[in-house]
Amino acid sequence: MTILVTGATGRVGHHVVQQLAARGAAVRALVRDPAKAAVPAGVEVATGDLLDIDALRAAFRGVRTLFLLNAVAGDEFTQALITLNIAREAGVERVVYLSVLHSERFVNVPHFAVKSGAERMIAQMGFSATILRPAYFIDNDLMIRDVILNHGVYPMPVGGKGIAMVDARDIAEVAARELIRRDEAPGALPLDTINLVGPDTLTGPDIAAIWSDVLGRPVAYGGDDPAAFEQNLSIFMPKWMAYEMRLMAERYVSDGMMPEAGDVERLTAILGRPLHTYRGFAGRIAAAAQA
Repeated sequence: MTILVTGATGRVGHHVVQQLAARGAAVRALVRDPAKAAVPAGVEVATGDLLDIDALRAAFRGVRTLFLLNAVAGDEFTQALITLNIAREAGVERVVYLSVLHSERFVNVPHFAVKSGAERMIAQMGFSATILRPAYFIDNDLMIRDVILNHGVYPMPVGGKGIAMVDARDIAEVAARELIRRDEAPGALPLDTINLVGPDTLTGPDIAAIWSDVLGRPVAYGGDDPAAFEQNLSIFMPKWMAYEMRLMAERYVSDGMMPEAGDVERLTAILGRPLHTYRGFAGRIAAAAQA
């Protein structure tokens, strides 16, 4: 049967599509613009979004398993609930949902609260589901690459408690493995939750030190100031989203985003290899900048 992937062209979703295709799964990618959908050979493309009811109903035809990823948006909760309802209407029972680590704790952060609500809906509707809860994406720091390289500052206010940053490739491979495991199972499997974390729990100063090392010159940590972070973000994103990112940063500073006991070992066992590191990410960027 077919696996439907939403968010199929995004930072995680395009890796999920590639991982599934490489494993021989029948994949359908839901995208807004097929012209921008660079998918592997054999992957079917469906056009639409998570609020387009007719397009969703068409996309779910012949689907047994859903990968639900919906990005931060003002109507994110509506998107998630509509999609899950249409999935159930279409007879889909198997779901892998991309949530977020500490979704049940950081409920003052809108997209964390949204994902916590979607998790509850998945459980109460009786889906055979895996809830994936990633920490902060290492790949998010591509957005601040120029600030680091040109100004010698790591500007993300991640605080001093520590964050177990995770690579999008590791997220996607775990997602693909879970999708195939559920899709190929002879019947419904129990609800499961997997925390997706990196191998190292890093503070703001730790990250600045990594950049200093790989670049061979000083990089300073910009400090724990979510208010200034909001002001900078509001220059190029909607003010509501910049404020939401500030709320998230405040929780990083006050609480951190640390793994639970056994998370790293569990992921390493699932993948059969070590997890990607932040140092490896920074090293690749440094090498490209110096080339």
